[in-house]
Amino acid sequence: MTTSAVPAHQGTQPGPSLSLYHLLDPEVLANPYPLYHRLRTEDPVHWDIFLHAWVVTRYCDVIQVLHDFSADVTPTPEHLTAMGLAALNPIAQVMVRQMLFMDAPGHTRLRSLASAAFTPGRVAILRSHIQEIADNLLDAVAAESSMDLLRDFASPLPAIVTAGMLGVPVADHLQLKAWSADFAEMLGNFQYNPDRIPRALKSVEEMTAYFRAAIREQRDHPREGLIHALSTAEIGGDRLSEEEVIANCIVTMVGGQETTTNLIGNGMLSLLRNPDQLETLRADLSWIPSAIEELLRYETPSQHTTRMAPADVELGGKLIRKRQAVIAVMGAANRDPERFADPDRLDITRVDNRHVAFGWAAHFCFGAPLARMEAQIAFETLLRRLPNLTLEPGPLVWRQNLGLRGLTALPVRIADPESAARGAAFHG
Repeated sequence: MTTSAVPAHQGTQPGPSLSLYHLLDPEVLANPYPLYHRLRTEDPVHWDIFLHAWVVTRYCDVIQVLHDFSADVTPTPEHLTAMGLAALNPIAQVMVRQMLFMDAPGHTRLRSLASAAFTPGRVAILRSHIQEIADNLLDAVAAESSMDLLRDFASPLPAIVTAGMLGVPVADHLQLKAWSADFAEMLGNFQYNPDRIPRALKSVEEMTAYFRAAIREQRDHPREGLIHALSTAEIGGDRLSEEEVIANCIVTMVGGQETTTNLIGNGMLSLLRNPDQLETLRADLSWIPSAIEELLRYETPSQHTTRMAPADVELGGKLIRKRQAVIAVMGAANRDPERFADPDRLDITRVDNRHVAFGWAAHFCFGAPLARMEAQIAFETLLRRLPNLTLEPGPLVWRQNLGLRGLTALPVRIADPESAARGAAFHG
């Protein structure tokens, strides 16, 4: 095998038509899979001349990057200052303390302390509570002939659940959702957009103040939830600082809302566009756990993540230099025909479906059990109570978030509102 190192200034690789920067095109954002297919086929380890990063799209390579490469990708405040971007320092001060952007041993320490709030036992206790939230949200639209499934259901459901998980007032869920969306813009996009910086800074400042106040209030009046769990967690005498608690409450809040909302929205759209699969599921709801895994694979809510090469590494015949950025595209890996048969076909009965939608190895999403349970309850409740949902005609618009894939709205028609109303009355 010939190994080549390809710096950004050399034109020895396929040209700019393969750049992930094309995701800024609304048509490509609406359907990125042809671009991913070209990358996997033509240049699976691709130097992106616009992003100054390697782009990895094959399942086996993505697994290797997620397993072996460094997650320590956030510039420190000192680095930003040296780059003339000191205005971003408040954001960096939060992100460098988040386990999402850490390697061992710092990541291991934080994850061990935080995971206590997401044990299977704690998650199982939430099932009836999540079911009640789902039913209440559908009660509110039961007499309507149509709804925006995102606005009325997929967004508020995880927002309300997340507020409860954090241990903050449920009435704050709309504010938490707004902050979460702003922070997700930073996590999901490549481009430096100075127009969005003031809003992002304002949200980080407000979130930091909010969680700092909640931590201090709960010292005197403890409440069940992640804030209290992180504030009091102790392993071998080690405890988290207040700044670490705040930073990891923020990243948990964002992850808990954005990906679950997108899973429900993207998943329902996929089912409505594949009526044979929807009918299979309606006919036998026991397929729901399998369907959730297939929907995660087919329209991955978190499409890509960035890592750094820990040393000079050969991958796919290319030499990746130490500390070069590598974008692992999970959305492409999950449609790799070398791993999944007929990968562009939605098949809710698919077996051996070990996708990478929740990441891999040390950074596998510790909130995955909660996300799966929320999605299972969401789809079962929607299919049981609104059995005749159809898509409203008209174009769909995808959010301008290149990494966290989701719609801006999902208008659906409730073909039989009387049936939904009867279901609401029964629930009541």
